[in-house]
Amino acid sequence: MDPTSDQMISVGLVFGLMMLSAVRGMLNSSGLVAAAIVGLTVSLLGHWTWLTILISFLAVGSLATLWKYEEKAALRLAEDNKGARGWRNVMANGGVASLVAIANFTLEQPEWAYLAACASISVAASDTLASEIGSLDPRTRNIINLEAVPAGTNGGMSVTGTFAALGGALLIGFLSVSLASITDVEIPILTLMVAVSVIGWLGCQVDSILGALFENKGLIGKHTVNFLATLSGAIMAIGFYLRFL
Repeated sequence: MDPTSDQMISVGLVFGLMMLSAVRGMLNSSGLVAAAIVGLTVSLLGHWTWLTILISFLAVGSLATLWKYEEKAALRLAEDNKGARGWRNVMANGGVASLVAIANFTLEQPEWAYLAACASISVAASDTLASEIGSLDPRTRNIINLEAVPAGTNGGMSVTGTFAALGGALLIGFLSVSLASITDVEIPILTLMVAVSVIGWLGCQVDSILGALFENKGLIGKHTVNFLATLSGAIMAIGFYLRFL
């Protein structure tokens, strides 16, 4: 596919993202602006397939947010405004993919870029599903000391949340493999699937550790934790590529 066609697809996807987010109420006004910036950066400096994966994460994450929303709201565990995300949430989950896209453009398409972008999104998906689906599981324990904590506690991990995290990571892993051929990625399919899925799940655990150690103490906020966790996913992906591929 020629570069002009790729750019047209990219712009079309960003426009579609804006329309879908506005109609479905997935993003507020600031979130829409941030999503446009992230979408254009990821798709034009990276590739439109990256944005497709990012949009898929947004859609699944929004559905997970609405799952038993009233029940979560009663326990003060639900996202505000029916889950409509703002610019901080967009940048926390898509900012690292944007940085990878900038690196991809600046370094003239390094071979690890696709893996790093997918891995960062996998962490975001894994963490979002773990938080939204696992937040009602009373079998929650602190990831540091394994002491029982209330459901929804920062740094808490539960049986339901752990499986939801794995499901989110596997979803992005599957999408990464499905779209890899379009970007001429030469990583073996099974290796790509395993790497993206495992790194996504591990990044979710990094999120929980940061939440337990720093967010609960008020040292950093939720969005900073999310950003650092997705960053850890990209770093793990680059390290894996350089060491094993």
